[in-house]
Amino acid sequence: MRRWILRILLLAAVVALAVGARWWFLAPKAVAVTAAPAALGTVEATITNTRAGTVKAHRRTRLSPESGGMAVAIPYDEGEQVKKGEVVLELDSSVQRAALALGQREVDAADARRNQACVQAELAHRELARFRKLHQDRIVAEDVLDQSQSASDAADAACAAAAADVERARASVRMAQVELDKTVLRAPFDGVVAEISIELGEWTSPSPPALPIPPVIDLIDQTSIYVSAPMDEVDAAKLTAGLRGRVTVDSHRGHEFWGTVVRVSPYVLDLEAQNRTVEIDVELDDQTLSATLRPGTSADVEVVLETRENTLRVPTSSLYEGDQVMVVEGERLASRKVEVGLKNWNWTEVRGGLEPGELIVTTLDRPEIKPGALVDVELVRASDDGGDEGAPTAP
Repeated sequence: MRRWILRILLLAAVVALAVGARWWFLAPKAVAVTAAPAALGTVEATITNTRAGTVKAHRRTRLSPESGGMAVAIPYDEGEQVKKGEVVLELDSSVQRAALALGQREVDAADARRNQACVQAELAHRELARFRKLHQDRIVAEDVLDQSQSASDAADAACAAAAADVERARASVRMAQVELDKTVLRAPFDGVVAEISIELGEWTSPSPPALPIPPVIDLIDQTSIYVSAPMDEVDAAKLTAGLRGRVTVDSHRGHEFWGTVVRVSPYVLDLEAQNRTVEIDVELDDQTLSATLRPGTSADVEVVLETRENTLRVPTSSLYEGDQVMVVEGERLASRKVEVGLKNWNWTEVRGGLEPGELIVTTLDRPEIKPGALVDVELVRASDDGGDEGAPTAP
């Protein structure tokens, strides 16, 4: 009997071990997931640019002299500030100054000829008056009076012609002054010298007709910086001046800057091999920061169309097909259909199907995360930008 009892006990132990091993190896294992509670917050309806935007300046000019010549003075270096009207480039003006001096001498000579002609005219007037008196006294004949009248008229004409010569000489002086002024390039507005493409002693030549002269000075007004961004044509009807927008700039990664849409292009840009787009201009609220941005820098714009505050929301990444979310119910997952409202890349408004505080799975990138799955939940706190910040593992 004792031997049978030992055999029975041994058999029971083997069976218990087999059952335990089967349960251990075949029991479902918990799937590690991250989840965040559905909570109240702000949700915005936004649209973003289709391609990278660009930092630009409303006032940026590439200056070129109107006449050719050798550079004799470049008062400012690249990066320096200039005031409106200050000289940024001066060309050799010896020829223009000589032409101006010659013109002034011609004015003096023409003025002298005019004085001489007008004195002669005055003398002819007195002669005519004397002959008229003598004619009245019947001392001179009619033809003598006529000759005196003709001489007076001719003298008046000579005086007028000489006066016209003076005006023509003065016009030549003004033209010479204009040519002289063309040798000096002045700043049309306050700004910073972005680029200089000429050196002292180098020559710049005027371009042929209908062709622009290559610029030698690039001037930028740093108080007129804005961001130009292409938006998809399907959103054109939603875009209006005055809308608010968030701007991100490649040179300030990790930061967002608020601005206002100041212009929406009145036409759709149609470029080959690209989507049709509508250009918008956004000016930043922070003008001090704006002045530090360099034109040409890449930038992105997110235009805010509508805002809902203190509304129930979930991370947009937690939604999957058919506006469903995966909810943690006890230790297992359940699929829940929700009614959505406003949404953007980060957040989606939930109008029905969820209650505040319910845990929503934020990691849906694995096939084992499905309804009914046993889960090991790691709680996270969703940040305002839609990312997740780690929290201690739930007990």
